[in-house]
Amino acid sequence: MAAKTINVRLPEALYNQIEELSKATACTKRFLTIDALTRYVERESWQIRDIHEGMKEADAGEFATNEQVKGVFAKYGA
Repeated sequence: MAAKTINVRLPEALYNQIEELSKATACTKRFLTIDALTRYVERESWQIRDIHEGMKEADAGEFATNEQVKGVFAKYGA
């Protein structure tokens, strides 16, 4: 897998936490950092995917009917 380099300046406290975790788990700081970034990006990316899917549906003319919208508002009290 091709890799790219990114340079990030960390607050000293965070760096120290990563260093301590690295020692405690026998994992490299590189591994821990990549793992943390991967988990964060996966967790936060859902919103972008949902927006793109909604835009595709809208472009295809797939909209809720007035009755469907009213039903949702009635169900949730809005």
